Formats: sequence, C-alpha cells, structure tokens
Amino acid sequence: MLGNGRIRTDLALETTERFAEEHAEIRGVEVHEEYDEEKDIRTTVVKIITENGAKAMGRPQGNYITIEAPNLSAADEDYHREISEEIARHLKQLIDLEHEKSILVVGLGNQAITADSLGPHVVENLHMTRHLIREYGLKSFGRETVHRTSGIVPGVMAQTGMETSEIVQGIVAETKPDVVIAVDALAARSIRRLNRTVQITDTGIHPGSGVENHRIGLTEENLQVKVIGIGVPTVVDAATIVHDSMAHLLDALEEQEQKEFLEEMISPNLYSMFVTPKDVDETIKYLSFTISEGLNLAFSEV
Repeated sequence: MLGNGRIRTDLALETTERFAEEHAEIRGVEVHEEYDEEKDIRTTVVKIITENGAKAMGRPQGNYITIEAPNLSAADEDYHREISEEIARHLKQLIDLEHEKSILVVGLGNQAITADSLGPHVVENLHMTRHLIREYGLKSFGRETVHRTSGIVPGVMAQTGMETSEIVQGIVAETKPDVVIAVDALAARSIRRLNRTVQITDTGIHPGSGVENHRIGLTEENLQVKVIGIGVPTVVDAATIVHDSMAHLLDALEEQEQKEFLEEMISPNLYSMFVTPKDVDETIKYLSFTISEGLNLAFSEV
C-alpha cells in the first residue's frame, strides 16, 4: 500500500505490522504478544537482537514494550491504575531496582502545545526525593534505602536555543544519575492507537523523530548512562487518515492499482500535517497521571 515508508510512526510494533502486511520476514527480530482478557490489556514485546534486524526496522537493537489499552483515554481511575501497575512492572524488568538508584526523569516536549505536553506533565506529577534526601537524609523517609528521583523539563530548541541533549548531558554530568527516563509524546501509524498505547523501550528516545523534527537522541551512547524511553502516541500523520479511508473504498482494486491511485490522490502537503483528537486536553491529564503513577509505583520501594 501507499506510503508505508512515508507515513511515520514511533511505535516499533507498527513497523513489524507493516512487514507482516507485506508478508516479509524480519530476521533478527522477535515478537511476543500477551493479552489479559480480564483487564483488556494487550502487551507486545518486540526484541531487535541483531544488526540486520535493527537495519530492517530502522531502530536500535533492544526491547520495545507496547501496552495497548482501549480505555486508556477514558476517565476510569481503576483502569488507569491497572495500566500504571503494568508500567511499573515492566520498568522493574528493564531496570535493576533491587538496590538504591539515582533516577533522572526528563519530560520532553513543548508545554505550550497540548499534544506535545505529555512529558512536562508527567514530571509535574512525580514524587521527587533527591532534594529531600540531600536536605534531611534517609531518616525522613523512615527507611534505610530510598531511590533518589529527580526531574527536569528542558523545553524545546525554539524556547531555549539549545539541543535537549546538550541540556540533559550537562545535568547528567553534574548529578550523575544511574538511569535516565525520558518521557515524550509520539506519533502513530494507526488512529486506533492514539492516546491508547504506551511504548517503553531500553534504547532511549529521539525527540521529534515521529514528526520528522529530528534532534540528537537521548541514548546510553550519548549520555553514558542507561536510558529508558516512555511514550504515548498523541498525533497521527494526516496522510494516514486519507490513506486508510480511501483504501477501504478501493478494496475491489488490485494492490498495484490501489497504490497508483493513492499516490496520485494524496497531496504531498499532507505528509507535513499531524492530527490529534479534539479532547486531547483532558486525555493528556489522564495519561500524564497514569505514567507518573507508574513511575512512582516502580520507585516506591527498594
């Protein structure tokens, strides 16, 4: 179908689905799926284990965990709590939290743009402990060991004149965390995944990559510490909407005929436009609390 390579996505799962649609085998990539019928939560783990797999996927080697929750954008506190617990569970699998850790959470994005404000709102809702431990010691918590959490909202280049990676590198050099967790809004290929999907990866994150606003990545290679990326797709390529709508109308045509027709019909300008749901303001509030609570749960005990 048209533009599978041009229509962008930050989700590794959607990249594997594109290969499946084309009946293409991806060597060096493993996909494991689990579905919890009671909670209505589908979890897919994509593992890129070879350099060839990384090249085919267009992503670094590592683990990409996708949590799909159809009701994630709804105001259901109990359901969101279950998602927070899932996030915490996967974080504990990716990070050794059995011993005290210093953790820096980076809220990526532009707080002035609602669909891009997920990261900053997550940091707002976090339980920060690093400053309390430095000021009052561990006795204030009544425990012998406590994870030291801190956070930063570095803004975007248009606001600061600096690369996000430059700001974070300076903070990492000064505070020396054991792990950095970067939270960002993502772009999806499928409309049904908007605000209903959480991706967690141990390969870091590249701010703005989904909308082709490429910045230097926050990765272990760049920061010299382990980097976990967490994101939720809040926007979808406008061309995706046109493509999917037209494709359903053209099922009677041969695949090559569909491709040729859609290439002529979809304006190149659509590939620079992104769409977000109209209730994104409320949804971002729910999502940010869900992710921050997942982080708080993961770091609450040593």
